[in-house]
Amino acid sequence: MSGKALAAPVAPSDAPTTLQQTIGMGSRVNEKFRYLVAGPGEAYIARPDITGKAPNAARTKNRRSLAYLGHFSDIHIIDAQTPGRLEPLIAVAETFIDASRPQDTMTTNVLAQMVSSMRKAAYSPLTGAPMAAALNTGDSADSRAGTELEWYMTCMDGGKLTPNSGKAEVYEGVQAWQDATYVYQPAWPELSEYGPYGFPKLPTVLDKAVSQTVVSEGMPCPWYATYGNHDTLFMGNIQVEDGLETWAMGGKKASQWPAATNQMVNWWAQNTSAFQQMIFRIRSAAGMANGVYSVTADPRRKQFDQVGFMQAHLDSPATPGPVGHGFTQENVDQKKTYWKANITPYLRVFGLDTCNQVTGADGAVPQDQFDWLESELKSAQSENVLCMIMSHHNSYTLENIASPAIGPSQNLIHAEQFIGMLHQYPNMIAWINGHTHMNSITAQPNPNTPGAGFWEITTASCVDYPQQQQLIEIVDNRDGTLSIFTTAVNHDSDAEWKQDDYSQKGFASLSRLLAANSWAFYPQTKLGSVLDRNTELLLNAPFELSKISDATVEQEHNKQKATIIANSKGQS
Repeated sequence: MSGKALAAPVAPSDAPTTLQQTIGMGSRVNEKFRYLVAGPGEAYIARPDITGKAPNAARTKNRRSLAYLGHFSDIHIIDAQTPGRLEPLIAVAETFIDASRPQDTMTTNVLAQMVSSMRKAAYSPLTGAPMAAALNTGDSADSRAGTELEWYMTCMDGGKLTPNSGKAEVYEGVQAWQDATYVYQPAWPELSEYGPYGFPKLPTVLDKAVSQTVVSEGMPCPWYATYGNHDTLFMGNIQVEDGLETWAMGGKKASQWPAATNQMVNWWAQNTSAFQQMIFRIRSAAGMANGVYSVTADPRRKQFDQVGFMQAHLDSPATPGPVGHGFTQENVDQKKTYWKANITPYLRVFGLDTCNQVTGADGAVPQDQFDWLESELKSAQSENVLCMIMSHHNSYTLENIASPAIGPSQNLIHAEQFIGMLHQYPNMIAWINGHTHMNSITAQPNPNTPGAGFWEITTASCVDYPQQQQLIEIVDNRDGTLSIFTTAVNHDSDAEWKQDDYSQKGFASLSRLLAANSWAFYPQTKLGSVLDRNTELLLNAPFELSKISDATVEQEHNKQKATIIANSKGQS
């Protein structure tokens, strides 16, 4: 069901949201390549799918904001030069289609400019409420490289970085090697599969991308993080082995899959001759082995593990906070990868780890997390606290059956059972997630209680088109209902890329353009429909919301404003 669109946001802002402007495909040039253009904004659309009744028109005059949040997911910071990123896997299985994208060298630009957008949207475009927190639902790094983890943390917390590993100011990777015809090669696109699609000739773009200094102002508010499958598994699919870790930090990178397998998997098993082994070693050392290139080794590319991921969050600056970004020292000591946090006295968020540590991109909820969450939801209900859960995987991808590697083997809970448990707790109002790189909002009505249920909110990614994230606002309508507003956010860059604009914003704009034309990723489907972007998601209040006093709400807003102001001093 869908309702009538609101005429306009109550408090328009300069934030680059899709309320003010959309970015879409322009006319076709160069065969199939299309440039992007700015378009009109999209108003909020009311969705009474769960309540089953039209919203009260008076709600727009009486509403108050209970919590205004940012939502990141699938950031995918990429070290495009690490040998630990095996781009030739693209030729082996469709599962690894994301082993290379045309915009691989520009991911830090996109994140820095998305942080800029969040800063500009620090106050709600609907109510003017301050942003209480931002929630990141995983896949922050792409290839588990230490460089990727470092760059992601720098962008979120604020600081400067150079998105390069190996040799300074020189790109060393598959996009510069003519035999890697399965990737976009900017210097000679006509030699690759991207040529017939009209991808532009940009001969200097790679060296410029890895030579730049990226500056991020950092988030203006506390932010929290969970795991994604790319933060957990090699290429988001398989467990990391010691051999891969050594390879990732070393000075050899494969451009062809046979060479990679020879080097890393089974070459010695297939070639028993000592003479053959000696010749291969000599050729490889000289960078002459077929499909193997000499690159500059870099220990910063060391693969991080789950404990290392949590420790990096604990080691990050205290500002904007919180320390650990959801993770605690207990999480590290016990290798426990899930947490809870009170965003306000009346809103509690649970960060789950739905990733499988053995194999498979999709997820599941381990029994221990399931039991813990159910107990916590029960307690929160008795306290009249609203609850949200955040996880990387959504209900459509909660189907992994492989036994976890960390801790004892335990039962894995999948979507149907998980949703059934959540329905028992009416204070559980929203489940936010990512993984599919698509804007998607799904009503989850309680089949046993008409008018009850929760909303499942999935955001798109920073790496694939449309390179959008979300604003989420929980609003008390003061009529026995609450609304969850979702707003799609573009990163802070021009809709139309200007030729040879290799500024920080220019690279972000170029990244979105290349992503929009990457046919193999079905870019237009990632937008979702208008019911998946700027929406008002209605729910019946799970308890009498007047129990949350206006004075308490105002006090929280004042605290949040003070935090934003403190994190904005000296910055434009």
